[in-house]
Amino acid sequence: MKNSSNALILLVAIAALILYGSVFTVGERDLAIKFRFSEIVASDYEPGLHWKMPYINSYQLFPKRLQTINNPQEQFLTKEKKNLYVDFFVKWRIVDIEQYYKATSGDAAIAAQRLLSIVKDGIRGEFAKRTVPEVVSSERREIMGDMLENARVNAVQLGILVVDVRVKRIEFSDTVSESVFKRMREERLRVAAELRAEGAENAERIRAEADRGRTVILAEAYRDSEIIRGEGDAFAAEIYAKAYKKDPEFYSFSRSIDAYKSSLGNQSDLLVLSPDSDFLRYLNQAKGK
Repeated sequence: MKNSSNALILLVAIAALILYGSVFTVGERDLAIKFRFSEIVASDYEPGLHWKMPYINSYQLFPKRLQTINNPQEQFLTKEKKNLYVDFFVKWRIVDIEQYYKATSGDAAIAAQRLLSIVKDGIRGEFAKRTVPEVVSSERREIMGDMLENARVNAVQLGILVVDVRVKRIEFSDTVSESVFKRMREERLRVAAELRAEGAENAERIRAEADRGRTVILAEAYRDSEIIRGEGDAFAAEIYAKAYKKDPEFYSFSRSIDAYKSSLGNQSDLLVLSPDSDFLRYLNQAKGK
């Protein structure tokens, strides 16, 4: 009876071992490949429990998550053959697990090395087409966009999707730094000179328009004043004519009095006239006729 119990325990243990060797689990964050004597037989596994033949089939899991490669300073040449030291990183993930395994043997280090080679070639090609100011200016976003597209195309052969490539820092050698700063200073001075010239031109134009406006306003004012003065003189002449017609003698007397006031208004005034001058005819008449 005891032997029968031991045999049953042995059979259960063997069955458990066979069952354990016949299944494998694929997690939510995993990609899996099943092999038959090192030959790939399946790779499109959903998360869950899957079967395999013990000792015949084997499997290997790979991460589905987003992965990052940080690259230390790398030297690249620009169009003017200037050295730039660039720090960048790459965000990537596996999208074709079978192609990834065939291209890298499932080795993450090999995948990172080949992916970095692709990205470096892209950076090298983009930098070689541009000058230092173009690399460090607003064109950097355009450079990164072109480089990302090229990296995505070339990474397909690795079964990898390049999600992003970003330059963290660009450093110059001493000679390049001086050259860049000198060129930037010259560019700022040129822009400042253009702005000053534009400001001077605008000032001259505004001054000319103001002078022209002043001249027009003065001319119109003078024209209007002359019109008003002429109308006033005509109205005064009309009044004088009417007054003269009513009493010519009184009109002559009033005009003479005004002339006396204008000519003899101050004590220091001296007027030399003949005694029988018509100008003094009202003063010579003692009775005031």
